[in-house]
Amino acid sequence: MKVLVVNGPNLNLLGHREPSIYGTAGLDVLINMLRDHGQKLGMLVEHIQSNSEGEIIDALHQAIDRYDGIILNPGAYTHYSYAIRDAVAAIGVPVIEVHISNINAREEFRRNSVIAPVCLGQISGLGLEGYRLALDFFERYLGEKKELRMI
Repeated sequence: MKVLVVNGPNLNLLGHREPSIYGTAGLDVLINMLRDHGQKLGMLVEHIQSNSEGEIIDALHQAIDRYDGIILNPGAYTHYSYAIRDAVAAIGVPVIEVHISNINAREEFRRNSVIAPVCLGQISGLGLEGYRLALDFFERYLGEKKELRMI
């Protein structure tokens, strides 16, 4: 199983950006944690981070037939990028939207995700652990799908 982790704008600043909200661990810590955890689950975890909406869309398009699942933290694009929403809806790869902070407990404009309705699910407010939980879910969900295909 292969899972792509896509992190959007400003996530390259993890550990520096508002540590009271996002914590002190850097993006490298997150990626290493996910690769290690994925390896324990028998998954290959790859990662991209981009501050560009177009690059995120391109990564989603390129995931077709390459990845079994995607963990997506679209950052601020969560709230207004219909282009990313449409890409998620179009690719046919299951996507879990993840947010480090609890977007429902923050400013009003952060409470709505235009992307969540086309995702398999959303994990919000559990810090970096939310990404690990998404991997755990994919391990079970994708494993069940493969078993069903064999029947």
